[in-house]
Amino acid sequence: MKRQLHALGGTLLAALVSTAQAADFSLSSPTFQADQPLPNLHVFNGFGCSGENRSPALEWQNPPEGTKSFAVTLYDPDAPTGSGWWHWVVYNIPGDVQGLPEGAGSADGQGLPAGAVQGRTDFGGPGFGGACPPVGAPAHRYIMTVHALKLEQLPVPADASPAMIGYMIHMNRLGSATLQASYSR
Repeated sequence: MKRQLHALGGTLLAALVSTAQAADFSLSSPTFQADQPLPNLHVFNGFGCSGENRSPALEWQNPPEGTKSFAVTLYDPDAPTGSGWWHWVVYNIPGDVQGLPEGAGSADGQGLPAGAVQGRTDFGGPGFGGACPPVGAPAHRYIMTVHALKLEQLPVPADASPAMIGYMIHMNRLGSATLQASYSR
């Protein structure tokens, strides 16, 4: 019994340490501020919006121990679809990478680190798609998340939906860090 309690205590301690490490995981951007409206730089160019449609520069620090790769997602839970809107999905970002440069989300993916893959978004193809809520709608929330993963590569097909990639991210996530901004027109 004493041995079982000691083992349980070790497991609990390991879980607490892991949670503390994940709590230190942070995400920031030099191109937009958390909890502020997105600048025109990150607004879609189409559907009546006239932004620059450039993905933000992102920087992350203190990923959880054991991180082998990262994924980055940009999601709008307020889109009037019943299921939100996936604006950007990038995965298989090598575990030694600490951020993405501004514009890395171009459709050709030229600014991404070697091995990183952009998944299909709700715009229909790969690449960053900026904010563009309906005219007159309340401000939408845009949730940018970096996910630390325990796998070097997610086992998804090249044409996987954002939901499929999201499922695999959640099943293999060690921790995540989030920035939220808003936009309305």
